[in-house]
Amino acid sequence: MRGLLWRTVGVFILTLFGTPFFATAAPPNVLLVITDDQGFGELGVHGNPVLQTPQIDAFARESVGLRNFYVCPVCSPTRASLLTGLYNYRTGIVDTAYGRSMMRSDVTTLANYLANAGYRTGLFGKWHLGDNYPLRPEDRGFQETLWHHGGGLAQPSDHPDLNPATAYFDPILVNNGRETKTRGYCTDIFTDAALKFITHTSDKPFFAYVAYNCPHSPFQVPDEYANPYRKRDLSEKAFPNFGQPWATKKLDTDGIARAYGMIANIDANFGRLLQALTDQKLAENTVVIFLTDNGVGGVRWNAGLRHRKGSVYEGGIRVPFYIRWPARFRGGRTIDTPLAHIDVTPTILDAAGVKTSTHFDGISFLSLLLGDTKWPERTLFTQWHRGDEPEKYRCFAARGPRYKLVQPNTIAEGAKWTPQYELFDILADPYEQKDLAADKPEIVAQLKKQYEEWFADVTKKGFAPPRIILGSEKQNPVRLTRQDWRGPNATWAPDAQGSWAVKVERAGNYRVTLHTPGEFDAYALMGTRGVIVSQTVANGTLRGQVSFETPLKAGDDTLQATVKLKKASRGPLHVVIEYLGPTQK
Repeated sequence: MRGLLWRTVGVFILTLFGTPFFATAAPPNVLLVITDDQGFGELGVHGNPVLQTPQIDAFARESVGLRNFYVCPVCSPTRASLLTGLYNYRTGIVDTAYGRSMMRSDVTTLANYLANAGYRTGLFGKWHLGDNYPLRPEDRGFQETLWHHGGGLAQPSDHPDLNPATAYFDPILVNNGRETKTRGYCTDIFTDAALKFITHTSDKPFFAYVAYNCPHSPFQVPDEYANPYRKRDLSEKAFPNFGQPWATKKLDTDGIARAYGMIANIDANFGRLLQALTDQKLAENTVVIFLTDNGVGGVRWNAGLRHRKGSVYEGGIRVPFYIRWPARFRGGRTIDTPLAHIDVTPTILDAAGVKTSTHFDGISFLSLLLGDTKWPERTLFTQWHRGDEPEKYRCFAARGPRYKLVQPNTIAEGAKWTPQYELFDILADPYEQKDLAADKPEIVAQLKKQYEEWFADVTKKGFAPPRIILGSEKQNPVRLTRQDWRGPNATWAPDAQGSWAVKVERAGNYRVTLHTPGEFDAYALMGTRGVIVSQTVANGTLRGQVSFETPLKAGDDTLQATVKLKKASRGPLHVVIEYLGPTQK
């Protein structure tokens, strides 16, 4: 009986391209599935002769495929644009770590819009837009959540009790704001949670954002999925030879086998989601989207596209995208119009009938899905490099209806670089093999000018770091990690040191616990107002962690924690800060 009224009232038969189909006045359910570091060539339907993805391939044949769909070269920027309809620089997202992947709290998400319109909203998997209040998915419109911290499992943002060598198995995840030990393989766990959410009896439509952290490295996967690929020829000889070369002198074939095993597992789980929609009689009026967040995350075949993740060439930013909605449009078609991550939120809101006064960078492409061929000419932009703020001209691409301007230098933070402008006719040269910049300087100048105007517009709010709030009833305690610290020495190296931008909501007494591997004989906590705690260990050393209590003043602060061994200092891996109550007078 679930949703029976919405599936029967207002249903009428229309005809599109001579083919009968059903449309309904009921708001559609939305299932948005995104994978992590899966390249354009990593689907059977995209010509991969080794990788088996029967569930996604069958779905693709039933769907409308977007042949030229663009994202950012790395994950956080893509996810910010996907969930807001805005270019990522407007949201404060610059990079993937070191405090640069925290989305400003004043930015409205797709989940906010849909929740306000009466949808049930859920996130299952990777968030990567802020680990602590007020930046968590629970704070951004998602009512049901199961997710991991940071950019992936087996990273410094993992819970201190999680072993990086086996982090994809039995992970500690955040379930509705509480860190919880789970059982099983991560992709299976996220799918199980999504299935429970989708099949929950309710008269409300749902928005399920299923964001798998696979096949991101370190390629941890059950052997039953990897072993079939270990038996296959995974050298360049096994793959079609067209477009750009992809292989190196020595391929990590076991890494490829494990990555392919992870994708095979994703395929099986995607099939489970689709089957649940069918079993619940929800498939017809559910918008289902499958895409990936950036180019292939390693040296693997990528359908001839140039380069891979991290690059503004096609191999880093052009990804699979398939969308199905049987109640409204016919599948089995392909759209060639260049579209992008910024277009997804406006399209879903359009499909759901949700009106908003927000000015999006993206445009709803629902009309294209319904058969309209009219589309405004526009230029799409993408840019990414390391650093606290974007630098003009560094690592950008401007993709027009036909031509694409690329300046690929350089992603390395602090490196010297020289602009190298290249121009490609993507319609005639999708593999970016012939640079036309010298032949068509007027087009180079035109696209460069458009880029300059875009850059000035999307960066005008600046990039002050969002502050993590301490002492709030919404989250207590708070765990600070190397994912979100900042500073010139804020890296993931063992001897790195950084600081966290925080706001102390309540003055009072706090318990601070420093987690760090190895021994130390001194520790300290400092803020912008000076030293908070500085302690030398009497009679030897400590190992692993230390806890202490200290008062903290209300207001903005920048905290830095340090542990020392024989005067060699480093930052801890985790700092847990818990509000205990008012300071005793």
